Amino acid sequence: MASATKLRILGQRSLQALPALVGIIIVTFVLTRALPGDPAVYFAGPAADARSIAEIRKQLGLDRTLIEQFGIYLRQLAQGDLGQSISTGQPVIKELVNRLPASIELTLVALLLSALVAIPLGILAATRPDTWVDHLCRFVTTAGVSLPTFFTGILLVYVFYYLLGWAPAPMGRLNVMYLSPPHVTGFFTIDALLAGDLETLRATLAQLILPATTLGLFTLAPLARMTRGSMLQVLGSDFVRTARAAGLSGRKVLFTYAFRNALLPVITTLGMVFSFTLGANVLVEKVFAWPGIGSYAIEALVVSDYAAVQGFVLAMAILFVALNLVIDVAYTLVDPRVGIEG
Repeated sequence: MASATKLRILGQRSLQALPALVGIIIVTFVLTRALPGDPAVYFAGPAADARSIAEIRKQLGLDRTLIEQFGIYLRQLAQGDLGQSISTGQPVIKELVNRLPASIELTLVALLLSALVAIPLGILAATRPDTWVDHLCRFVTTAGVSLPTFFTGILLVYVFYYLLGWAPAPMGRLNVMYLSPPHVTGFFTIDALLAGDLETLRATLAQLILPATTLGLFTLAPLARMTRGSMLQVLGSDFVRTARAAGLSGRKVLFTYAFRNALLPVITTLGMVFSFTLGANVLVEKVFAWPGIGSYAIEALVVSDYAAVQGFVLAMAILFVALNLVIDVAYTLVDPRVGIEG
């Protein structure tokens, strides 16, 4: 397929996502206005009188009708302005840009850890059905979706920090004894590597390991289940039986033919898990005082910070759409028979 055709199809996919983004903008705007609490009361403080609250409500534009507020929000959105957070006093776009790398770094490391365990475990379970490996895979997947992430996080902190003393205090991305590496990408691990600061890199990885393991145990379940199910289906297909009958080695059949074809649904699951985890890791961020967008969103919900909540949901929606496009490209790279138009 020519490059121009690929770009055209990707453009069409992007245009198809616009109605979903518009719907998200409308629904988020309406639902945030339905949140309990009054932002003007929070912003004015507990000692404010009714007149002061009314003045602040006017300054925030909350005295206008919903239609007028929505029109103002759309004009600001067209200019790339997501509004100003009343809880932090900073522009929402600035807060999201500053906090997003922390959440992405945590989520990527968690997915890497879970994939390194889940994919081999799923393959072993599929090639050895009804053995102890298969039963272990089923147990892990059941436990992964059953245990709440906040419970797993607290348990890991209790064991590895409080009892054993192997892990550092769960106090954010970097111990207070270290300075943040020079900002380049926003990922502390990458920035420390670029700066050649191996000590800061070790400190960053030490802070990452427990929250990433907590998220990894949660994301491991769907990846292992999908890998096992997909491999079982492919191993029972005709082309695998033909390859075995042709005298090909078991290793070649398993990895060249079976695994490559079974990898397609695993990639889809990985993408979906990434987008879900990025927006739903708020409990882990709270347990480990991680300064990501998940904790930012929950703090905004508590005080009915409309602009911050709307900005968070819109950012997650854009990331979700972009991730779907990445999955389309990955499909073609993994299996040339699957075109982007598929």
